[in-house]
Amino acid sequence: MKDKVTIHTLKRLKQSGQKICMVTAYDATFARILDEGGADVLLVGDSLGMVIQGQDSTLPVTMDQMVYHSAAVSRGAKRAHVVGDLPFMSYQVSPHEAVRNAGRLVAEGNVGSVKLEGGAEFADTVRAIVRASIPVMGHLGLTPQSVHKMGGYVVQGRDEDAARRMLDDALALEEAGAYALVLEGVPLELARTITQSLKIPTIGIGAGKHCDGQVLVCYDLLGMNPDFKPKFVKRFANLHGNITEAAGTYFSEVRAGTFPDEDHSFKANKNVRLVAATPVGPGVVDAPAEGAEKVGAIYGAPV
Repeated sequence: MKDKVTIHTLKRLKQSGQKICMVTAYDATFARILDEGGADVLLVGDSLGMVIQGQDSTLPVTMDQMVYHSAAVSRGAKRAHVVGDLPFMSYQVSPHEAVRNAGRLVAEGNVGSVKLEGGAEFADTVRAIVRASIPVMGHLGLTPQSVHKMGGYVVQGRDEDAARRMLDDALALEEAGAYALVLEGVPLELARTITQSLKIPTIGIGAGKHCDGQVLVCYDLLGMNPDFKPKFVKRFANLHGNITEAAGTYFSEVRAGTFPDEDHSFKANKNVRLVAATPVGPGVVDAPAEGAEKVGAIYGAPV
């Protein structure tokens, strides 16, 4: 296994011109698969509110939910750096609250860093979290937690004044101690200017090719939702079709009585005579006979 990716690894990748590969993950199984596929960074995004929970925004996601999913992803990741989102209202109230909640993601969720949305107005919050020895990734542009303020999920920084403010915000976050910055829904020219102006790496999503790295929601790049395809998403697989077909085949075989067959069934020892069952008390399980066939791990968990 290659060395564990850290925030210092990401800075070296920017300096060397090597692009950073980041993708969202929400559970241990996906984390393990994406880690083995070569992810540098796994983001436990509050996007789970939409792609996992079926909400229409990220706003309902709670700290407890972020801690739960972060811990699951951290258990599945071996090489990739894991960063967890601070959800809505977990850091906006005060720097003190932000530090406390960031500490929960690190201590309970076992992430290597946290991410928060917003610009210069949260510079003091970033400083406070970094002062507590917790690395912070910033997030500018289309910030989903500000969807109502923005009037929807729209591209940000298209006019000169907005572009200047975003550049100033990026510089403020870097000065406050952020180790990296996500640029979402930003014109590629502005993303290039910000990337060239910062010493810390930028990770783009809908921000063009000039960022130091890219991030996508794993369900989007895998083609799991055929009804959702914004301009910035490229589908690298069609898992919706593959999963639908596989599930349909399974259902057909169950209904036809062809699954399970003998290859997928267990057999009794030879010369076993069945007798009427003796009632067993609740919670009592027969001990396996010596040399008994073992079922093994279930639900795809590695042994």
